[in-house]
Amino acid sequence: MTDTTSGATFTEDGIAESEVALPRVRRRMAPIVPAQNVVGRALVSVIAIMTFLSCLTLGVVSLVRDTASVWEAQISREATIQIRPEEGLDMEAALESASLIARGFPGITGARIVDRAATTRLLEPWLGSGLNIDELPVPRLIIVTINEDYPPNFAKLREAIVSQVPHASLDDHRTWVDRLVTMARTTVAIGIAALVLMLAATVLSVVFATRGAMAGNGHIIEVLHFVGAEGRFIAREFRRHFLATGMKGAAAGGIGAVLVFLIVSFWSSRNLATPEADQATALFGNFAIGLSGYGGVALIVVVIGMLTAATSHLTVVAYLSDIESRQSDAG
Repeated sequence: MTDTTSGATFTEDGIAESEVALPRVRRRMAPIVPAQNVVGRALVSVIAIMTFLSCLTLGVVSLVRDTASVWEAQISREATIQIRPEEGLDMEAALESASLIARGFPGITGARIVDRAATTRLLEPWLGSGLNIDELPVPRLIIVTINEDYPPNFAKLREAIVSQVPHASLDDHRTWVDRLVTMARTTVAIGIAALVLMLAATVLSVVFATRGAMAGNGHIIEVLHFVGAEGRFIAREFRRHFLATGMKGAAAGGIGAVLVFLIVSFWSSRNLATPEADQATALFGNFAIGLSGYGGVALIVVVIGMLTAATSHLTVVAYLSDIESRQSDAG
């Protein structure tokens, strides 16, 4: 019936139809997988940690690989003239003489004398600060720049320098750089293996978390299965839930790794003149992973999110197959 004063419609029991319909409008279907539970929060943390470590590993591998490429390029770009101090030797005159010989030799584009301040910084990590290199038998260096297209004859260059400066020697760095490049390649291989292991550990964590979530909601899944719900519907619900969980954790870990590299790169740029920064820069460059490194971090985040969804999907399908096999055995 209808109340003529208010215009509201009532049922036979005197209850307004708007009050009856209100709960129907607000009622929503509960998700198969709870949006927030202990398993979900723990899985987000595990995925974030694994992604963080994976991105750090990728960044370090990228830095070492780029540094190895720089070392290989330096073989064809630079050589070093070393002059050992001897009694009665005018070091500054010997440096100028060797530098002039190198500059005039075919295939050499320049020669730069490493000054006292730079030499002191090179020795500070081992001998401490406040050094007076004039009181120590410290060799002095000349950095020779080589024409990469037309490199010099190192044997003849060595003879020309030694004939004029007997206490000088020429080092083309090939032996040491070859060893460093081999070490860098080994480090890259180890880093890639560690990255693969971390991704495998992430997949296993997702498998256990999915099984835990299904154990808590197994009765719901079985009821849905028995009343005729398709397996792909149930699997889709779990896949959607774990995709969101995986992307949330992976994004947190990836952002954390990017922040670490930005902070370390900022520290390196602010401490370029210190001995510690010089040594770190020699090994890892300026700690900038570049666009390719950041692209790799984004790729790892997406891959881990997709792996999480795919793993949960396969786990649910296997669980439903097990239910069907038990039904067949019982029948």
